[in-house]
Amino acid sequence: MPWDTNDYPSSLKNLDTAVRKKAIDMANAMLDEGYPEDRAIPIATEQAKEWYENATREEINKMINSSDQQLRSHDNKTQSNRPELLDKGQHVVPHEDQWAVMTQDAKEPANVYQYKQDAIDRAKEIAKNKDTQVTIHRQDGSIQNKLQY
Repeated sequence: MPWDTNDYPSSLKNLDTAVRKKAIDMANAMLDEGYPEDRAIPIATEQAKEWYENATREEINKMINSSDQQLRSHDNKTQSNRPELLDKGQHVVPHEDQWAVMTQDAKEPANVYQYKQDAIDRAKEIAKNKDTQVTIHRQDGSIQNKLQY
């Protein structure tokens, strides 16, 4: 069951609104990717705090004004209804002038980033937690590198 702004882990209650919403969003995405709750919550909290430190005022305002529906927008892409994807590796691929992290054989990207390095970092984190690999692609789709975890 995904968390929302009315029902979330108590460890998030004292966070700034933008940080809390980002942590909820990240933790839900991590649960979808197969992370256990006891790992998803602290990782998402730490990453949300880091996001906040580096976010623009516009990004922070967008997060503050986001609805629970927007926070759960990745639910349509959840892999929890496709358990066969839990053992699959991650791919960093070009996606509409950005970079996407996609689980092998998935229909939709798990995450999309403006910068390739951000996508690589996220793919590495997922692969480490799942003990799988990361395949990094070039802009033309060819394989640039493979990393095993």
